[in-house]
Amino acid sequence: MRLSGLFVLVALAAAVAACGKKEEGGGASAGGEGTAVTLAPARLQAVVASQEFPARLEAVEAVAVRSRITGYIQEIHFSQGSEVRRGDLLVSIDARPVQARVARAEAESAALQTRLELARIELARTEKLMASQATSQRELDEKAAAVRDLEASIKAAQAALEAARLDLSYTRITAPISGRVGKAEITAGNFVQTEGPESPVLTTIVSSGPIYVTFDVDERTFVQYGLKGRGTAKGGRLPVAVGLAGEQGFPHRATLVYVDNRVDQDAGNVRCRALLDNRDGALVPGLYARVRLSDPAGEAEAVVVPDAAVGTDQDRKFVYVVGADRKAAYRPVRIAQAVGSERVVLEGLKAGEQVIVNGLMRVRPGQPVNPAPEGAAAGAKAATEKPAADQPPEKPPAGKPAADKPAAASGKP
Repeated sequence: MRLSGLFVLVALAAAVAACGKKEEGGGASAGGEGTAVTLAPARLQAVVASQEFPARLEAVEAVAVRSRITGYIQEIHFSQGSEVRRGDLLVSIDARPVQARVARAEAESAALQTRLELARIELARTEKLMASQATSQRELDEKAAAVRDLEASIKAAQAALEAARLDLSYTRITAPISGRVGKAEITAGNFVQTEGPESPVLTTIVSSGPIYVTFDVDERTFVQYGLKGRGTAKGGRLPVAVGLAGEQGFPHRATLVYVDNRVDQDAGNVRCRALLDNRDGALVPGLYARVRLSDPAGEAEAVVVPDAAVGTDQDRKFVYVVGADRKAAYRPVRIAQAVGSERVVLEGLKAGEQVIVNGLMRVRPGQPVNPAPEGAAAGAKAATEKPAADQPPEKPPAGKPAADKPAAASGKP
């Protein structure tokens, strides 16, 4: 029994080894010349260089509505998520305490005005007495100082009255801009405290007209495309193609209106903004977008390869180049935009070099390959395969009727 079990283990090990050898040779062709792959040459083509960047939509105007005075919210006058116009009433705060302060300030101002009139009369009487030497100079000076003191007090009272009236106007919180209002962060009946560093947000408003598309470009693109000053009318504004999440390509057109005046030293990027039309209000701030920025210099010759020839290795792109030795050479490349079914290669590849298009995942660096030009494998397969209708029917052996041919019908049972 032990010998029989040992024999079974040896047989299983031999079978596993045989399978491993079969898998190692599976990628090679029948003739043992290497893995069968399809090649295509890298070629020069006139293209307009462009770069793609992730972006976010931002409102041109955005306001966090806050209260300027302390008090109880009396009523909310807007519908959450609706469109509002500049000056529309949003929130009203209980105005009775402020109205009382206004009334008190008006009374104080009136009382001071009455005292000032009396002080002026007494000053005039003292001046007449002084002319006839019936009073002293000191009394005259005191009367004049009293008039000036009351005049200053009246100015202070009028300033207090203006401040009270301003606070009264703050009890009616209106929309500072036109746009779409958000939700009511604080509802009616709540107390709003403004003595802290920041009063609480009552609601928010974002403009619903044109919208910003904000994105960051790298230093290389900034220098290569000459973006300095391109965000102004004088510098010449560039068109920017925009695509949203779920959209194919870049169907929207925007205009570059802002390029930052410095490079972010931490990220090595430059902040840019493009202005996108939003007449229907369908776009809202915060949406993810993609932008494509084209080289303002126009068309230039660039190396292109089939997009299927470009592979991804973690955070970088690569191609396999096949030379005269028929071995796959790993080549890191820096790519740009797609042009139809081809991809622009900026660095790492020269025109005329042969790259692997089909069979990219079956090869490893330095592995021998059996190359065929692009389209040759498909053409050979199409030539060898004929439609079933074109194949002649198979003749049955002599003396036997055809199996698929029905027997002739007979009139006799």
